[in-house]
Amino acid sequence: MRGPVIAIVFNPTARGEKAHAFQNAVRDLPGNPRLLPTRGPGDAIQLAADAAREGAEVVVAAGGDGTLNEVVNGLAALPIHQRPVLGVLPLGTINVFARELGIPTRLDSAWRIIRAAQSRRIDLGLATHAAGQRRFVQMAGAGLDAMAIARVNWRLKKAAGPLAYLWAGLGTLVSGVPPITVTGGPTPVHGRLALLGNGRLYGGPFPVFPRAAPDDGRLDLALLNRIHPLALLRAVVAASRGRLLDLPSVVHQQSAEFHFDCPTAPMPFEVEGDLIGNLPASFTVEPQALRVMVPIS
Repeated sequence: MRGPVIAIVFNPTARGEKAHAFQNAVRDLPGNPRLLPTRGPGDAIQLAADAAREGAEVVVAAGGDGTLNEVVNGLAALPIHQRPVLGVLPLGTINVFARELGIPTRLDSAWRIIRAAQSRRIDLGLATHAAGQRRFVQMAGAGLDAMAIARVNWRLKKAAGPLAYLWAGLGTLVSGVPPITVTGGPTPVHGRLALLGNGRLYGGPFPVFPRAAPDDGRLDLALLNRIHPLALLRAVVAASRGRLLDLPSVVHQQSAEFHFDCPTAPMPFEVEGDLIGNLPASFTVEPQALRVMVPIS
């Protein structure tokens, strides 16, 4: 019996030990997958959509969270009933979505999950703003985190990894963060760091949204108003223990739709760690919109 038709979207110029190992090993993977190398930013969206239209039954995102997001947006260009199953080979630095689903970072182990063909349906988040739309599987945010991403020194990121975001965050604190208004939940709220989760994890292993699930038809909001260094330290410690939502300074809401605005100043927002545009933006849920390969339970 033949296996599914598999296409792998990957970045042939990606740096890092896992990316190089993938490029050396990918042609030896069982199942005769079709290899679709990207040529630049945004290319994975079109490659994934084309692979789906040409009959791929599984489209694999081989890379970090940015590559994954592009592949998801390519698959989401098709009607729900025509979307192939998503596979994940995590080659990035953080791999939040792979962590969420328990997908290992070892290439051979992650590939066995894809070949085993056990899948589950998950929701897709959808960010809508003046310049367009962007879907996401795991997270979005505005305020401190998006402003820090905008300040990241990319040479420092290549050398220091996540520490580059910490350095950029400190610089953002010094320059100041204007308040964000969030509506759509039970009550309007205001804060300077607004995070949305479609799953439990944010920024790596941190269970910022311990009550969230990627298939519950809702997004989880964590909103912080106090973002001075001591408050952020407390928040990081609490988040690492899965207790962020217990802090009195944190507002937690669940809803199928949220609206972010920042009337006082231009404010960027991010999806899966990539800047997408400026507020205002609406965030909604497409329930049970995508199947993804997961470890056998």
